[in-house]
Amino acid sequence: MGLDIRIPLGLIFLIIGAIMAAFGLFTRHSDIYSKSMDINLNLIWGALMLVFGLTMFLAGRRKKWQDDPVTPRPWEREGPRPPH
Repeated sequence: MGLDIRIPLGLIFLIIGAIMAAFGLFTRHSDIYSKSMDINLNLIWGALMLVFGLTMFLAGRRKKWQDDPVTPRPWEREGPRPPH
């Protein structure tokens, strides 16, 4: 398979998280947070989405030995097998 679903999922969360975190940073001392007990939810959830997106993106980019079509898996290798 060519594309791991974690890569585009991670990119989506990275982009949306960056937008939310930037909006939260630029509106830190605004009156819009009075309804949420002065808690900057945009900054908090934007940072959480950035962390999740980065985790998904890096997990999707990681190369595993299972994904390598050239190198066979250990149980598929040719050679002498030990007796049972």
